[in-house]
Amino acid sequence: MPQAYSYRDDPHVPDFDDSFPLAVMDAGCAMCSWGARMIHRLDVEQTVRICPLQTPRGAALMRHYGLCPENPASWLFIDQGVGYRNFEAVIHVGRLLGGRGRIADILRLLPRPARERLYLWVARNRYTLFGRADMCAIPDPAFRRRLLL
Repeated sequence: MPQAYSYRDDPHVPDFDDSFPLAVMDAGCAMCSWGARMIHRLDVEQTVRICPLQTPRGAALMRHYGLCPENPASWLFIDQGVGYRNFEAVIHVGRLLGGRGRIADILRLLPRPARERLYLWVARNRYTLFGRADMCAIPDPAFRRRLLL
């Protein structure tokens, strides 16, 4: 993974206020949409922002971290300039949000290689397993304020 805040020096990444944690997720995936809604519910301080990877900023951030926005097999969580992906992102956001979000720590019981294989299998099959959704169409105004488009 690149150094903290390295995207600031990447001319392909549009500037944004990075003083808050940011989840870059597939806005067309039902599982990612559910994850975004969970972040919204569990983040009582309303600090985490969500950026669809289908936006120029989201795609540029994915590329910066070596991920493919055209065929995403991962999601990205950036906290204090550091990028986390896959289940490491899920674990990190769970710890950050605390409370019920700490349930994600259970993933640490699996060895990292097993976690990675499981994540990639779920990611490759996410549309078949969970279907499609439009995260950006969620009507909740508080949720929509979190979106970084």
